Amino acid sequence: MDDVDVLTIGAGGGGYPAAFRLAAAGRRVVMVDPKGVMSGNCLAEGCVPSKAVREIAHHLLRHRRFHKSGLHGEVSVDYSEVVAHKDQVQTRRYEQHDAELRAAPNVALLTGTARIDDPHTVAVDTPEGLRRFNARNIIIASGSDISVPPIPGLEHCLSSRDLYALRPSVSTLPASMLVIGGGYVGLETASFFSAFGTRVTVVEREAQLLPGMDPDMVALLAPLLDPNIEIILRAEVRRVEPTSQGVRVVFFDGTAEQHRSAAQAFQALGRHPVIPAGLREIGVTVGAHGVQADPTLQTNLRHIYACGDVNGRTPLFHAAVRQSVAAAANIMAGDRHADAVDFLSTPTTVFTLPAAAYVGLTRASAAAAGVSIEEGAYSFAEDSRAQIFGETQGEIRLFFQTGSLRLVGGWVVGIDAGNLIGQIGLAVSRGLDARDLAAFADQHPMSAEGISRAARSLF
Repeated sequence: MDDVDVLTIGAGGGGYPAAFRLAAAGRRVVMVDPKGVMSGNCLAEGCVPSKAVREIAHHLLRHRRFHKSGLHGEVSVDYSEVVAHKDQVQTRRYEQHDAELRAAPNVALLTGTARIDDPHTVAVDTPEGLRRFNARNIIIASGSDISVPPIPGLEHCLSSRDLYALRPSVSTLPASMLVIGGGYVGLETASFFSAFGTRVTVVEREAQLLPGMDPDMVALLAPLLDPNIEIILRAEVRRVEPTSQGVRVVFFDGTAEQHRSAAQAFQALGRHPVIPAGLREIGVTVGAHGVQADPTLQTNLRHIYACGDVNGRTPLFHAAVRQSVAAAANIMAGDRHADAVDFLSTPTTVFTLPAAAYVGLTRASAAAAGVSIEEGAYSFAEDSRAQIFGETQGEIRLFFQTGSLRLVGGWVVGIDAGNLIGQIGLAVSRGLDARDLAAFADQHPMSAEGISRAARSLF
């Protein structure tokens, strides 16, 4: 048995930032991951490859918009080259992570599957055989995996792995695609493929797209999406059937069974946490959404931490990184509370075309929490950068606590949403108020100046 100070189960965003920080402080660290590479699902089949595809789709739409402004000529889409670009980005980042790992002292990455035998013992099944480790601290960062609900025929559908993995199974553009699930993964993918020319239908079981997100924000976004995308709400998928031309998806619309056919179907019905074998048996509490962890990322066994998707708190890569850093700080403090994560101030972006992003409390969540708010808004119709790009729909909306005018949240729908929400999130996390934001001279002509304009609208 090998003795280590810290063992991370997973080498993605919830694992490797802590591993590097702890190793730099002199701790002996081993990361265990079945992929044998760093960065987890984000780089493997998620945020990085999908956004590599997204940016090409975004540039294509902008080129079409500028056709009337001097950029003449048609631009055709070779989807195989889009995939090659995506693969190149992934390969470069894997090489970058490999170089970081080789340069780091005191940390090793082991390819294998972990099983927890007791509160300090982890067995790892590797290609070379079984290895056992005694670890003072364990970080559970095993991430999440694609959910496959028991819908007959769902195996005939593509998943994010088929589209966004390195060297994916799909490298040609389908003539038509039926997307099952109107959450962020499904809606983003629908946006990209529609921009490339695929005829897209989205089927969502709930009464709104992006279930769980503020309905008022979604109501702003939905009309801005490509009108060529057919969206069917309140549709419960009953089965998926193969046909000679592709697939047929049968759904119940509340009255009767209906169907749509397409060359390909893509299922985006969520993800579920990957719980390491043996974790429940040693007494760590696992809830409906994942391993239960407090803002210090400690579980009920205080030397065991749970970071990233596996805890179900904020299943986003940047959230996992922040949690991993906090866990490292608390481990270095002897499992005392040296750092804690404010889960509410982690921004979320839906990278549709156009995008929507939010952070903190918004209109619906503030009402649910009983927090009285005042709102400041800025329409992109007034924004010089939005006018330059011809993307004047949408807004910045900020939510301030009544009385103190402390910023508690905000959303951005439209141009630069994914960039602007970080600035708003920083202000939320640092407790800034409307006067702080109003007093800041952000750059002109950039969309970020709309943040101070939104704050000034209160005065």
